[in-house]
Amino acid sequence: MVALKKTVQNFDVADPATSFAMDVLKGLKSTPKSISPKYFYDAAGSELFEQITDLPEYYPTRTELRILEDNATAISALIPAGSALVEFGSGSSRKTRIVLAAAPQLAAYVPVDISGEMLEQEAVALRREFPHLSVLPVAADFTQPFDLPPAVPPVRVGFFPGSTIGNFEPHEAATFLRSAAKILGPGAMLIVGTDLQKDSRILNAAYNDAAGVTRAFNLNLLKRINRELNGTFDLDTFEHHAFYNRERHRIEMHLASNKRQKVRVAGESIEFRAGETIHTESSYKYSANSFGALAKGTGWTPVTSWSDPNRYFCVHALALK
Repeated sequence: MVALKKTVQNFDVADPATSFAMDVLKGLKSTPKSISPKYFYDAAGSELFEQITDLPEYYPTRTELRILEDNATAISALIPAGSALVEFGSGSSRKTRIVLAAAPQLAAYVPVDISGEMLEQEAVALRREFPHLSVLPVAADFTQPFDLPPAVPPVRVGFFPGSTIGNFEPHEAATFLRSAAKILGPGAMLIVGTDLQKDSRILNAAYNDAAGVTRAFNLNLLKRINRELNGTFDLDTFEHHAFYNRERHRIEMHLASNKRQKVRVAGESIEFRAGETIHTESSYKYSANSFGALAKGTGWTPVTSWSDPNRYFCVHALALK
């Protein structure tokens, strides 16, 4: 295990515990209250999200997987020989394996994730599955600028599946795309997934599943705060709210206090009014045209895109001059 840890490169990563405390306190003191969705993913949260992806109501994961499987050859054709695939927020690499298997011309795979432990586990498995591939994990917050290891080939293809870009506010999505351009460099490609606009009944059902897994996922954020930041949240006094905001084309997830109360976090007192919420996630739904316009505005050129027959989801290929 010690030797394995040396294979994970860390670049400009602030102390995770300190960052978590600072961000949570800042968000809870803001009006309205909010916490970044990146903090959902402790070990329990990651496991709950994996359960969400298998729920009958939650279409995005299985739809994107099918798109990648059905179009793997076309995607591979856009990947230059000897290039590196750089994945922003790699997680379990489930979708990445489809691309890696279809593109043996890749020289390196660079998974970037804030969870060093998961990176280590996945790196071991991927080196075993793809022995020809140089696997160079980087422990970093991909929402912030970071450096790539010197060994990464200069020709790079970015991979950002899962509609994670929808969790950013539009101006934050633009900032990410500009940052990705700088990290990947001239001549790069970027393959990115977006959830498409659709009937609100489908969207609302996806985030309010009958089994209550998404509710547990949302509330787990408070469990994490209690455990890691000496929080005093009573989970029975908070409710999971998720709904489609038509005006802003986004799903919103909130944790709503069902009474007036005070909570302590990291030694500080936070007051809640009855009905006051913590905004924990936004998930923007794009049209193919609106995302294309966003990409063009940040220096990327849309090359092609792939979707499913229902037009639920879209995978875009972008190029950088």
